[in-house]
Amino acid sequence: MDFSFTQEQETIRDAIAKICERFDDQYWLEKDKKGGFPQELHQALARDGWLGICIPEAYGGTGLGITEAAVMMQAISQSGAGLSGASAVHMNIFGLNPVVEFATEEQKQRMLPPLVQGKERACFAVTEPNTGLNTTQLKLRADRHGDKYVMNGAKVWISTAQVAEKMLILARTTPLEEVRNHTDGLSLFYTDLDRTRVQVREIEKMGRKAVDSNELFIDGLEVPVEDRIGEEGKGFRYIMHGMNAERILIASEAVGLGRAALRRATDYARERVVFNRPIGQNQSIQHPLAKCWMELEAANLMVFNAATLYDRGESCGAQANAAKYLAGEAGFNACQTAVMTHGGFGYAKEYHVERYMREIFIPRIAPVSPQLVLCFIAEKVLGLPKSY
Repeated sequence: MDFSFTQEQETIRDAIAKICERFDDQYWLEKDKKGGFPQELHQALARDGWLGICIPEAYGGTGLGITEAAVMMQAISQSGAGLSGASAVHMNIFGLNPVVEFATEEQKQRMLPPLVQGKERACFAVTEPNTGLNTTQLKLRADRHGDKYVMNGAKVWISTAQVAEKMLILARTTPLEEVRNHTDGLSLFYTDLDRTRVQVREIEKMGRKAVDSNELFIDGLEVPVEDRIGEEGKGFRYIMHGMNAERILIASEAVGLGRAALRRATDYARERVVFNRPIGQNQSIQHPLAKCWMELEAANLMVFNAATLYDRGESCGAQANAAKYLAGEAGFNACQTAVMTHGGFGYAKEYHVERYMREIFIPRIAPVSPQLVLCFIAEKVLGLPKSY
């Protein structure tokens, strides 16, 4: 059993860190204050080919695995970019997995290269206002009329929809009451985000102002049949194929953000002198920081355990969910401890840890709540009765 990264993985981490050095703390402070998509980071990563890290070489990508993608996303977050940086490219890394796996050759050639090249951006439109994580109950309709579908309905918490040209969207093509299995009747589409038919309304939120979150109101959006991925009615299965990858990647980002917070806190504890001694000399400061380091390292082992299993094609649902849970909690504890280590200055924006604190709620809440992860482990791993 080898817990070390390969030379290639180390090279990826160093290359991403070098790109991120161009975007300093002041850059992210301004993005947090004023908003605006971090186009400069997105394009820098596109120029060097990183947006296609998991997309096959035949379509312009590098064809690497989720392990390498997790290394990349962790490096972005850990640089201090946090979720403001990671979320700007997150969709590119995992979101088009259903296209890679289930689209026709014509669709792959048409859909994937523009994304890899940074010429197009995509948003991931699944969640709806009244269904939450109960995906099989989605209401947005796509009714077929000849060679096109007409969509009507709403989506919520759709990131990057303010700037995206494309969307990967899950819609109901057969009424729920007419399907035999509750996972049937949903179809997946990768299509234009036509703003004449889709009203995009930004949600003001606690953090990550640089990467927008939105409500989508869809009224009569026409989608060509050739934009449907795979068979009609099988979209839920296609979406589920990418869920473990998403959990692994957001867990890696949570560890990265936790490490950024821990680095700032330890630096401050070393330099801040009170009562004629650095505060880091006090065990009441040392011990919480040491505990955070251990929690982050343990979570990170689970992240890359899950990533390794995923890349081998082995079952990894328990590990991916556990990684997401452990990383979210460890990252949260690290960010909270960083704020408290700074004392009153932890509340000041110029010290950055308050931004980390606000951003770490994202991987703690999404894409699945901590409570639902615990339910999954209880049922699927421990064999306890389903509780919901």
